[in-house]
Amino acid sequence: MTRVGFLYPGFSAEDDYKAFEELLGGDVELPLVHTLMREDAHRVDALLDVGGEDVLAEGARELAAMEVDSAVWACTSGSFVFGWEGAGKQVEGVRRAAGVPSSSTSFAFVHALSQLRISRVAIAATYPDDVARRFVEFLTEAGVTVLSLASHGIATAAEVGRLGPDDAVDFVISNDHTRADAVLVPDTALHSAHLIEPMEALLGKTVLTANQVSVWEGLRLAGADTVRPSGPGTLFRVGAGAVRSALPAR
Repeated sequence: MTRVGFLYPGFSAEDDYKAFEELLGGDVELPLVHTLMREDAHRVDALLDVGGEDVLAEGARELAAMEVDSAVWACTSGSFVFGWEGAGKQVEGVRRAAGVPSSSTSFAFVHALSQLRISRVAIAATYPDDVARRFVEFLTEAGVTVLSLASHGIATAAEVGRLGPDDAVDFVISNDHTRADAVLVPDTALHSAHLIEPMEALLGKTVLTANQVSVWEGLRLAGADTVRPSGPGTLFRVGAGAVRSALPAR
């Protein structure tokens, strides 16, 4: 049994991880630790607090007690707002406290794109525009070309968690770019486990969502088989052998 632990801020779409667990089969457990969210706001200052070193270290120690095989800070905005170097230090802090290979959702997107050999993307972000542009900067530093950015402008994670599946699908497929090889949906507050396959079918291309890449990254770090025919989306059908980690060598 592979146990991938997640640090998840507050409460919004945490049940998505149970859905992924069921889709991936009976040999994977995806336990969560809810980390402190003093203010639920898609605002840079609030996100810097959400991803603070003290907050994540406390949660990572809880994951260590659960004897997980890997750990992922499952918050895209709460990692990329720190910038490339800051997000790397953030992951290193989680690794030290949890005692297992660790990553974050922001780096999971980079690694997933590396695995799929995709460098041109469109972004459909639920965040306000100023926050979403920080994700563009993060991806650009990784060598990814962002051809278009759409911002839904939703102010809190709780509101994103209540977004209905039809509205979510419509938002994503309406914000593709013809020359993009994938559409990225970077918010772990969005329920996506059962939406990836329909979105890929409608668009005819890869869709990567925050919770999806977080789960995939955790399995990869744990050394588990990431080729999962029952897993949602192209990402789980191609394995993880081609990944060149964006994180510094440990």
